[in-house]
Amino acid sequence: MVTAGIDLAAEAVRTAVAWLDWPAGRARLVRVEVGADDALIVDAAMGADKAGIDCPLGWPDRFVDFVTAHRAGHVHVPEGLVGRAWRRDLALRVTDQVVHEQTGLTPLSVSADRIGHATMRCAAVLAELARRGRPVDRRGGGVVVEVYPAACLKRWGLPYRGYKRAANLGELGRLVDCLREMAPWLDLGEYEAICRASDDAIDAVMSALAARASARGLVTVPAGEQDGAAATEGWIALPTAPLECLVNDR
Repeated sequence: MVTAGIDLAAEAVRTAVAWLDWPAGRARLVRVEVGADDALIVDAAMGADKAGIDCPLGWPDRFVDFVTAHRAGHVHVPEGLVGRAWRRDLALRVTDQVVHEQTGLTPLSVSADRIGHATMRCAAVLAELARRGRPVDRRGGGVVVEVYPAACLKRWGLPYRGYKRAANLGELGRLVDCLREMAPWLDLGEYEAICRASDDAIDAVMSALAARASARGLVTVPAGEQDGAAATEGWIALPTAPLECLVNDR
């Protein structure tokens, strides 16, 4: 099995892709690319058994309805709700709220934050995959699954804050050290240096690990009423088993 991890930003310069090969009982980082363009992202997803994308796969349904209503001049504020309370479902998808409930982390709002630019790019990538015969199930059931590296790190007991940007290379190095200690079966090989130098690269690696968890059924999936929203908004797959379960049957 090969899993790909895509740390998707609005522009190629901050986008990284990582490929993990999974021989019996081990994982090997076989390639990392920083500065990935759309063509490389599509090729990575097409060639992987499972690809984890660190980017929202859609917008909140209620936000889409709100924008449509606003265009027609018919915005309606629910009775009894004011301010942040009624805007919550416009800013956060169902999956974002579930992630917050389960981890205490709040994903960036695709409708009210700059990550919306990355999601516009992601929409074009998903459309190209569909044109090539790999339509995406935004619930995570197909080749692509939406992932959230910070939540994965937290659930797997790894440092999940303070490692971003060049000013925090020490913390990034500590994260890599902890990953090597907790996952001795993971061979970073010649790409360990770039993982220590680029938080985009390590997020891509975490996304590839999360893709493996999804492929093995070791992640959360939408249930009940969540399923309908996830089909259009996307669904963040959170790990439900320890890191070592990616390479064993426990």
